[in-house]
This record gives sequence, C-alpha cells and structure tokens, in this order.
Amino acid sequence: MEWIKLIGILIIILGFLFKIDTIAVILTAAIVTGLVSGMDFFKILEVLGKAFIDNRLVSLFILTLPMVGLIERFGLRKQAANLIGNIKSVTSGRLLSLYLLIREIAGLASIRIGGHPQFVRPLINPMVQGALKTRYKLSDKQIENKDVEKLKAEASAMENYGNFFGQNLFVGSAGILLMVGTFNSLHIKTSAVDLALASVPIAIITLIIVGIKNYFLDRYLSKKYLSKEDKK
Repeated sequence: MEWIKLIGILIIILGFLFKIDTIAVILTAAIVTGLVSGMDFFKILEVLGKAFIDNRLVSLFILTLPMVGLIERFGLRKQAANLIGNIKSVTSGRLLSLYLLIREIAGLASIRIGGHPQFVRPLINPMVQGALKTRYKLSDKQIENKDVEKLKAEASAMENYGNFFGQNLFVGSAGILLMVGTFNSLHIKTSAVDLALASVPIAIITLIIVGIKNYFLDRYLSKKYLSKEDKK
C-alpha cells in the first residue's frame, strides 16, 4: 500500500481540474499525504510552519499585492494614463522601448524597480494603453480587445527582457557570482568584472532588436487606428 502515499498528487490534479482554490488544494494534499504516511497532525503543522519560515523571503512579494490593490483602487492607473495623455508625441512602442532602457540601466545599478504585479500592471500597462488612446484619439470601446491584450503582453515582455538581460550587468548580481563560482570550480579563471562586461553587448543587442520590434508595433497600430481617426 505504499502507493497510497502518492494520493497527494491525485488531490492536486483533481483540484486543478475542478478549479478549486489553489492554496486550499495544496494544503489539503500536504495534510492528507502526511496523515496516510503515519505522521501526527501537529507534526504536519510543524513541518509546514518550518517550511514557510525557512522560505519566508520568497513569499515577501505577497505583502506588496495589497498595496498595489490599494493604489489601483485610489486611481494610480487612471493618473498614469492621464499623464501619458498629456504627451502628444509619445507612442506605445516608444514608451515600451524607454521602459526597457530604464530597466536595463536599473539592472546595471542593481536597482529593483520592476516586477509584473508591483510595477508593470498598475503603471506601465496603463501608460502604454494611454499612449495609444492619445495618439489616435480613441476611446476604450474603439480599441479591439486583442490589441489591449497585445499591449499587456508587450509591457510584461519589456520587464522580462530588461530583467533577464540587464541583471548580469551588475558585478555583484547573483547570476554573475554563481557563474564565477561555477567557472572557478572547473578551474577556469574568470572574474565578476569580465562576466559583467561580456553581458554589456548582449544587453545592447537586446535593446536594439526589441526597439525595432516596438517600431513595427507602432507601425501596426498606426496602420490600424490612423484610418479610424481620419474617418471621424
């Protein structure tokens, strides 16, 4: 009956299949697995509590979510869109490229300004969509839903590009130190400075390629929505 100890996996599969609350499903699976394995209920709680404490730093970002909800509730998204609305020459693509540049510079200085729930969703995404509305004098109803989703995806992509290719520009970043340690264990002489300098061309190439991509995004939006403005 050793297979019964795998019942937790079945519980997780069924929970996800029937779209039950994720946290409740995982906790239930953990408790049931512990019980069928012969663990005392309080011992299970002790193990879960220890695991949470040992990994509490990983969960700290959760504390930012209520704050993001509050600032959105009190108009951050609207103010961000209004700010961009006052800048007539900005486009969605240019704004995305600018954010990527800022994100890479922040990586160079090891400044953590980004994050999808903390920064992109409440601030960058509304600004990008606000730029589209201002550029072509559009209302919310005039923008196709697929383009709204496309701009959301592009805003998130800028965060990914900037974080992935910009974090190794800082000599003290975790990625650089990990690579230095790995190379040293293989008796390959290198330094954090060498690896950071090697990351600079990659960051620049990324900025250029994504900038071109954003340029064609602007052309796509212009071709699609400029005619709608002319028809007014």
